[in-house]
Amino acid sequence: MAMHDWDNYRKQIVAGVSEFGKLSPDTVKGYAALSGAGAKTSHFDAKTRELIALAVAISLRCDGCITVHAAAAKKLGATEEELAEALGVAVSVNAGAAIVYSTRTFDAFRAAQGA
Repeated sequence: MAMHDWDNYRKQIVAGVSEFGKLSPDTVKGYAALSGAGAKTSHFDAKTRELIALAVAISLRCDGCITVHAAAAKKLGATEEELAEALGVAVSVNAGAAIVYSTRTFDAFRAAQGA
């Protein structure tokens, strides 16, 4: 049993972006340009870009990004093993960031003047 109806949610996201595009076409055109920019360099294949997008999506906690990029990655032939590896990198980096910010927190705590 799925946690969400991802297919229906993805359709809602696409419809919502379409509606937003009617209200603010330049914003959505700009987003589309940014989204397509990486593909133009051809350093990564489309599947790898989708796996990277999914790793970023979990870091940002963006369900809309997850549903769109999960469908695209699957369509491009990504496997669950590849997805697990990409997500594992994101988990590791997020944990590393928490460690780095922990040191910053200690620094701020130690610098506090008896607050």
